[in-house]
Amino acid sequence: MLSLRRSTDIMRISQFIRVLILVTLFLPYLTQAKESSVHEFMLDNGMKVLVRPDHRAPVAITQVWYKVGSGNEHSGITGVSHVLEHMMFKGTETIPAGRFSEIVSENGGQKNAFTSRDYTAYYEYMGSDRLEIAFKLEADRMRNLKLLPEEFKKELEVVKEERFMRTEDNPESLTYERFNAVAFLNSPYHHPVIGWQEDLDTLKVEDLQKWYDTYYAPNNATLVVVGDVDPKAVLALAKQYFGPLKAGELPVAKLRAETPQRGERRIKIQAPAKVPYVLIGYSVPVLNTADDKWEPYALEVLAGILDGGASSRLTKNLIRKDEIAASTGVGYSLASRHQSLFLMEANPTEAHTIADVEAALKEQVTMLQTDLADPSELARVKAQVIANEVFQRDSVSHMANQLGMLETVGLGWKFVDEYEAKIAAVTAEQVRDVAKKYLIDKHKTVAELLPQEIQSSSDKPAKKETPAS
Repeated sequence: MLSLRRSTDIMRISQFIRVLILVTLFLPYLTQAKESSVHEFMLDNGMKVLVRPDHRAPVAITQVWYKVGSGNEHSGITGVSHVLEHMMFKGTETIPAGRFSEIVSENGGQKNAFTSRDYTAYYEYMGSDRLEIAFKLEADRMRNLKLLPEEFKKELEVVKEERFMRTEDNPESLTYERFNAVAFLNSPYHHPVIGWQEDLDTLKVEDLQKWYDTYYAPNNATLVVVGDVDPKAVLALAKQYFGPLKAGELPVAKLRAETPQRGERRIKIQAPAKVPYVLIGYSVPVLNTADDKWEPYALEVLAGILDGGASSRLTKNLIRKDEIAASTGVGYSLASRHQSLFLMEANPTEAHTIADVEAALKEQVTMLQTDLADPSELARVKAQVIANEVFQRDSVSHMANQLGMLETVGLGWKFVDEYEAKIAAVTAEQVRDVAKKYLIDKHKTVAELLPQEIQSSSDKPAKKETPAS
């Protein structure tokens, strides 16, 4: 009979071999990604154009990324970027309200937009033979948007309803919003993307007009096209439709570094909810702010160790083994414009409290600060992190999102080709070192959701009707 120690060693070797096989299977995808080069152009008006051919299907996605988001806003006009995103579909001098969406649908396409802290982006996904239509539509509304007061009034109510549904009526989202307001003091990430309710109540169409005139210019935008296209043909269309647009006078963006944290911060949220919830955030660097550029990659691997699928430590220990948590999660993004947070969240089981699950999370962090990750675990996690990124690149939409986001936050699209090698180079010592340096009480903010009694539908006040968009 094999000893327990020898049996464990054999299992580890077997797991390590499976990881090596997994990585080997990914090599064709990595090679294909490097061979599918990105073509970069610059128009005379300062607009950057990125094109990545992908001829597997006769489709293409067109995206326009503006270097403006909620992180550019100041108190009093929070939410203006997101409301303007809604208004971008409400007509120009030549295309009346509602017609934009109809044109895309008539050509068998899909369209949408999204706003974040660091950017606002718009896209059309259509057959590659319809590329010119997308260019014509986006170039038109880049400079010719009509912000009609009556359309603004209706769309503002839509945004308020969206805020109610996604934040006010969602206890964990509400907790996350208030948590950020405590975790960030002077960072532009302090306020929510959708805006504070009080600012939405006083927002004016003139605020949107000023925002549009200031930031919606070709020299503040990146055009991204991924799909069954010829780069030279894309450049010709870009020159035809975007080339004539005049560059704008952009404000000089000041670096808004977050004030160093000097101790733990804690907030308690009372809201109607069924289960308690705890959210913990540690102030950490990202690639744009890190002095040692390896640290964000080590934090990325650290996140995978804690929350990288069914075999991750939080799932294995807190959910399956000890049954302290009903659910857990970890979040970190190394590709943001400003300093960010390493997040850990959990819902305790009925038999346990927020204090129990918070202590269990801290115990997992302490283990990472004192013990090196096992080589097989580290190899598995790195393979998972790389695999997740590589497989997502199989989608033209995801690839376009990556190129646009990286270019817009200031990292540059070439980061795509560096990511796998940087992750693969992370060592167990580096994972331990970033855990010891950053996941400490001095850098910690904690938010607790304390469930209050949920009113029955008959007890709730009647909700006012929202005009259709």
